[in-house]
Amino acid sequence: MQPRQPMDDQSRPQELFLFLASTAHDMKNSLSVLSGTLERLLAEAPQAEPAYPQMAHMLHQTRRLNNQLMQLLALYKQVGTPEYPFDMRALEMGELTGQVAASEKVLLQSRGVTLDIDCDPQLVWHFDEDLILGVLSHAIHNATNYTRDRVRLAIAEVDGWLEIRVEDNGNGYPQSMLEAGVAAMNGATSGVNFLTNSAGLGLYFTSEVAKMHRHRGRHGSLRLENGGAYGGGCFILRLP
Repeated sequence: MQPRQPMDDQSRPQELFLFLASTAHDMKNSLSVLSGTLERLLAEAPQAEPAYPQMAHMLHQTRRLNNQLMQLLALYKQVGTPEYPFDMRALEMGELTGQVAASEKVLLQSRGVTLDIDCDPQLVWHFDEDLILGVLSHAIHNATNYTRDRVRLAIAEVDGWLEIRVEDNGNGYPQSMLEAGVAAMNGATSGVNFLTNSAGLGLYFTSEVAKMHRHRGRHGSLRLENGGAYGGGCFILRLP
């Protein structure tokens, strides 16, 4: 006769899951404070300041870590817990792009990158605002690694879909990045190596966010390609 397992053994995986999510949330909050401090220092410091490049690099890495923690927390929404509910709401694109521009302003300036915005500010769409802001933050940060000096955020309704494009004027994505985008959207792990590809988690996160957005039997999608209005890398998110 098998010994009876303690009743609390069954709850341990969920308790561990909640503990990890809570820890990631606390770490994210601490990094947000550090990021905010660096942003204020950069905004006040002249670019000729000897420490300016180092502070800009610190801000970039801090924001990258903060985004990764946010992505992990956002993926936790998939289990539908009260702590992290999936929240679809109507939002004007002018408000969305305004938030993005404000959030990324100091980081982009510190790296000498201009953000161009192309959208109808009165266009309204339903989506989870926090998740989409996280997707755009990841996409813009990734674009700064490939661009020469410009990034374009373009949002439009195309054939009944909301198409969000983040484009740069660099040399385009390498083939490995294009393949990682396809693998992430297809639910495959080959081609998305979280240990060696810093964009791996971000692409997986974006593909899952896209699939979470459903309407009338359709779900969102992610696509990476080269070309676009600026001739470089193109990050394309489509939402139903």
